[in-house]
Amino acid sequence: MAEYAHHPRSTVNRLKKRAHYDYETIHTIVNAASVLHVSFPSPDPQDPFPALLPMIGVMGSYPDATAPLSSPMTCYLHGYISSRLMKLAGTQSEEENKDKKENQEKEEQPHPGLPVSIAATLVDGIVLALTPFHHSLNYRSAILHGHAHPITATDEKLWAMTLLTNHIVPERWENSRVPPDSSELTSTQILKVEIESASAKVREGGPKDERKDMRNEGVRERVWVGVVPLYESVGEPVAADYNLVGKVPGYLDGFVKGENEWRRGKGGQ
Repeated sequence: MAEYAHHPRSTVNRLKKRAHYDYETIHTIVNAASVLHVSFPSPDPQDPFPALLPMIGVMGSYPDATAPLSSPMTCYLHGYISSRLMKLAGTQSEEENKDKKENQEKEEQPHPGLPVSIAATLVDGIVLALTPFHHSLNYRSAILHGHAHPITATDEKLWAMTLLTNHIVPERWENSRVPPDSSELTSTQILKVEIESASAKVREGGPKDERKDMRNEGVRERVWVGVVPLYESVGEPVAADYNLVGKVPGYLDGFVKGENEWRRGKGGQ
């Protein structure tokens, strides 16, 4: 399996058997998360705390929307052009272009872009052991580190907008009013994050208790142990008051059913 290069910042130190560094596992977790949390340096040099934003994102490989998750990919983040992160990334990109010109003369590497960290977490179950000390969660989590650049090329921006839209609801882009008009295209910003390091950590299965408790039949007869599956579910579509389409479209009905089946299956782990 193809993997991300190992780096100290992305190496799992505790419970290393749960660690994964392969593209497919990491990309699958990121794409399954409804929300990604993106951390980046504060634009205020006097503020010691990094900024943190919940965002919509998806892994992709331009221009191939069908590229397998086991291949190298970029993370695309959706936002509004005037948001703090988008402004900061845009400023960083301008500085990068300036540095690139200067460094070409010096034969140095240009500035790589705005450094960001991206977190995706999915909780699949509540693990109940004989003692609270060994209670746990079944989870899938991924952390990515990379440099972000705003997409300026119209073709790639439209491709990324299509990818993000269909990532949320498959076939939605084709079944909505597209293409976006000039004001929509201008106000929407897409960040392209080139991933430099990443890792995932996964726990699945039942509880694990110590021998002293396993030998205590009194405790085992009194305390229920096992896993309570936990998963997001997609509800039945609710039409807007100005909706004129009489029946829920097949692509949307199929999405609801398929998504719930998939999420329930993962929650049972």
